Amino acid sequence: MQLISFDPFRTLGFPNTQVLKPEHFFRHQDALRQANWVLFPGYWQLNALLYGLKCRVFPSEASYRIGHDKVEMTRAFEVVAPAHIPLTLIEPNGPLQQALLWDTMTLPFVAKHPKASMGEGVFLIRDRADWQRYYASADVLYVQEYLPIDRDIRIVIVGDQVLSAYWRRQADQGFYNNVARGGWVSHDAVPTAAIDLALQVASDLNINHAGFDIAWVGGHPYLLEFNRLFGNQGLASSQALKDRILQYLHEHDVPRDPNGPSASPQPLPQAV
Repeated sequence: MQLISFDPFRTLGFPNTQVLKPEHFFRHQDALRQANWVLFPGYWQLNALLYGLKCRVFPSEASYRIGHDKVEMTRAFEVVAPAHIPLTLIEPNGPLQQALLWDTMTLPFVAKHPKASMGEGVFLIRDRADWQRYYASADVLYVQEYLPIDRDIRIVIVGDQVLSAYWRRQADQGFYNNVARGGWVSHDAVPTAAIDLALQVASDLNINHAGFDIAWVGGHPYLLEFNRLFGNQGLASSQALKDRILQYLHEHDVPRDPNGPSASPQPLPQAV
């Protein structure tokens, strides 16, 4: 099995793996066409790799597309797990919509930038001044009800297996559970219902490499988001993650379709 990686840190030690700099991928088109898998390309490379070079990529296309934007992610969650979504409202950023959301939401509430990660671009809205600061910096208005939690659950999934499930406790300054923002990892038992929810959503949406963040409120799991690229602070070992990725690649290394993922469907027969 021949692999090409665009992320040397996440694939360090992988056998038969050629590492390329993302900006050099145009120089290696023949090698990319022949590779069994292309690993961890940048989002900006995706269309050229999938539809131009007919590559098979890991993580999956769905992991990239859905994970790239919280608006797209929320829409997908609302279809496959509507009972597990906090109240979420999304509107274009205009004066009428700013007033509508302010009048609709109960204080405090949460506002987010759709493409932020690691706790960046997340705002706790406690008063009108907070709201004004948020919408002055936002392209799209994305707001959610505030959930009364002091920790959330991170569930790491590769393929159809849970690699790790742990709690992220709130940072000293409050509100943020992200380890990158001062939160810390706890390995207390995680409710089975939260794990089952992450597995179900990953399967339904064809997400095969993700860290799901889930809030646990009153015995009920709420999907917050998933991260296609996640930290390894809560994993038992980074080697276990690499071993599971390699196992998944071998299990799914089926003969490639010469027409690739962009092949056009065959025309339907004409009615007589």
